[in-house]
Amino acid sequence: MQVVKYMFQPHGDERGQLIALEEFKDIPFRIKRVYFMYDTLEGVVRGLHAHKTLEQILVCIHGSCKIKLDNGRETKIIPLEKPYEGLYVPSSMWREMFDFSPDAVLLVFASELYDENDYIRDYGEFKKYIADKEKEKSEGI
Repeated sequence: MQVVKYMFQPHGDERGQLIALEEFKDIPFRIKRVYFMYDTLEGVVRGLHAHKTLEQILVCIHGSCKIKLDNGRETKIIPLEKPYEGLYVPSSMWREMFDFSPDAVLLVFASELYDENDYIRDYGEFKKYIADKEKEKSEGI
């Protein structure tokens, strides 16, 4: 599994730092939704789902957290600890966010508006979805 992290360009001087993000320049898709998580309690796991079409960039703009990515064949755990790092999460990827520091703020840029039909919330269904996609691909469908 290839993990793609974006390093955003900080602009700073004696006043502090600023990072500006633009769709198709810093973010590889049109941004249709932005949301963030904060005050996540110790031991809480967020996410626990995949999307059929939606893509995301996750940025821990304050504090730290870990992201577990699972493409149906392998898993990787990626720490997010710097406000200028963005983790790309493609469609058809199971994700779990965990180990949030008490001060963590996780910002998410999404390629689509909220659509409950795009979610796969059961891991067994996710595995079947991936197997079906791979079968279709191998059959040239």
